[in-house]
Parts: sequence; C-alpha cells; structure tokens
Amino acid sequence: MNIQIFGTKKSFDTKKAQRYFKERRISFQFIDLKEKGMSKGELQSVANAVGGLDKLINPDAKDGDTVALLQYLATDQKFEKVLENQQVLREPVVRNGKKATVGYEPDVWKNWE
Repeated sequence: MNIQIFGTKKSFDTKKAQRYFKERRISFQFIDLKEKGMSKGELQSVANAVGGLDKLINPDAKDGDTVALLQYLATDQKFEKVLENQQVLREPVVRNGKKATVGYEPDVWKNWE
C-alpha cells in the first residue's frame, strides 16, 4: 500500500486520519495542501475515484467566495479554479493508488488493507 494523505496540519479530520494509519502501523505520506498541494494529475485521479469534482468541494470552506463562484463555472473551468484554490477541498483526501476517499472514512480504508 502506498497511502497519501492530503490535508492541512490544523484540520481535525486530517489528524484523525493520520492517527488511524499510525495505530495500525501502516506507513503513509502526508502532504500539506498549504505548502505543496496536489498536482493536476493527482487532482484528476482523485476526482475520478470519488465520483466527480463536486464531491471534493467543501461547501463550508472559509473561502466562501470561491465556493460560490464554482457553482456557476463550466466543468473544465471549475477544475482549473479548484487546482488554483485547493483550500476549498474537503479534508483529508486519502489516496491509495487509483482508490481515494474524501473526509474521514475508516470503513473504506479497512478494506484497503
């Protein structure tokens, strides 16, 4: 397994996800979205795995203006806007190869082992 956790250090759910994998002694790579962020390919792969870009967007994100704008953009424009403003993503994004989850999903992660 090659687990990647995308999130921020202050996110409570991201900390819970890290704790979940640490307790099971599963190695993972943490990527801070504020420092590095996702590449275009990673974001596309995660969006495909979870069922679309809309499932990645947090409607309660602090950047409410960007979230509101995303509702009115075409799909290709929306993807570029999310790529530029990754603070609107729900956290954590946990990725294992082609599989991915958004949010704290221990029931799904259990099946990855």
